[in-house]
Amino acid sequence: MLEKSLGVSFFLKTPWKKGDSFRFVYLRVTVDGIPKEISTKRKWDNHRWNQNVERAIGNKEDARSLNQYLDSIILRISNFRTELITNGKSITTKAIIDFIQGNTIAKTTVLQEFQKHNDEMLALVEVGDYAKGTHDRYVTARSHVKDFIFDHYKCEDIEFRELNYSFIINYEFYLKTIRKCSNNTTLKYIANFKKIVFRAIAKEIITKDPFKLFKSQKTKLDKKPLTSKELSTIENKVFSTDRLNTIRDIFVFQCYTGLAYIDVKQLRKTDIKDGIDGSMWIISKRQKTKSRTDIPLLEKAVSLINMYSRHPLCVETNLVLPVKSNQKMNEYLKEIAAICEIEGDLNTHRARRTFGSTVTLKNGVPIHVVKEMMGHHSVTQTEDYAITTQEMINREMQILKEKFKTEKNIKDYKDNE
Repeated sequence: MLEKSLGVSFFLKTPWKKGDSFRFVYLRVTVDGIPKEISTKRKWDNHRWNQNVERAIGNKEDARSLNQYLDSIILRISNFRTELITNGKSITTKAIIDFIQGNTIAKTTVLQEFQKHNDEMLALVEVGDYAKGTHDRYVTARSHVKDFIFDHYKCEDIEFRELNYSFIINYEFYLKTIRKCSNNTTLKYIANFKKIVFRAIAKEIITKDPFKLFKSQKTKLDKKPLTSKELSTIENKVFSTDRLNTIRDIFVFQCYTGLAYIDVKQLRKTDIKDGIDGSMWIISKRQKTKSRTDIPLLEKAVSLINMYSRHPLCVETNLVLPVKSNQKMNEYLKEIAAICEIEGDLNTHRARRTFGSTVTLKNGVPIHVVKEMMGHHSVTQTEDYAITTQEMINREMQILKEKFKTEKNIKDYKDNE
């Protein structure tokens, strides 16, 4: 609710020591009849003060300086009052006094608030609300912001109120040039930082959104799954080391189950259960989204489970497969790609795409069923995996050709009757 009345006045405070003509200049703010006074920290001679106009008397430099200072306070209060009205906030004596004293100016710095967010996220990781990898990405994102501030502003940190559009575009430029990040990687780090900024806006640390004019667009990547031929090549290749054979088997298992790296790494024997049809299913939850995934196991996946059931690590930990770190997995998969002459990057996520496209959709599994098996929240997510290969195009066009051929034969038959 807006104020009914606002009064601002200045006066000289009567000193405790009698006979002293120099007194502190005080500001009195009254809103709806409620007054509050604070010192301006300025002293002035009582004999050179006109209380009727509430200003210093004379044209000397010291008098003009004091009067200009008092005028600036009036202007600041007026601007602050307008800001409160614009934001739909109540105007109170305390709000105005706090503003003049600087108590409403957020002192929170960018890195301080970023660290608070990361600390809270880490606590939620421990209770299972977030994946450890998600927290790690925000730790890296904060590190990039910290390095940028030091590189661009030559200081350790800046206050949130210093953020503006210039900061955002310069940070984007820094990530692409100094950090050598790709466009999509740059936008991911900016999105991480954007979450911290929106958090600060919600907490009223800042009032303006520095991202308001920032425009960005992801580069569309050619995320191709393996073709049936490529998958078969990898499956049937016999490598000279157990290391590559094991990594290949884990990758192939992902291709036939659609499990993400972290899900196959944490997959336990207790997650393999009898499904509705009496056969073996994976019944668990995705580590990333906590969404349930029910996956009937194909014969190839079952054979791999049986193959590694007596592996020492699997016996000791009750895990289904002896999965190494994601870094090692992708490192060894590069070797496998080179040996098998597979085009493009071969990584754990490509296995998931292969399941979503080559193994399921290509073989007629409805997209809504694939969605459930992959643990997606919507079909839109699954559609990103539904990459149309030449094989699928050829199959659909052959069906169309047969349809046209049949219709033509029927027409010719009727014409000849």
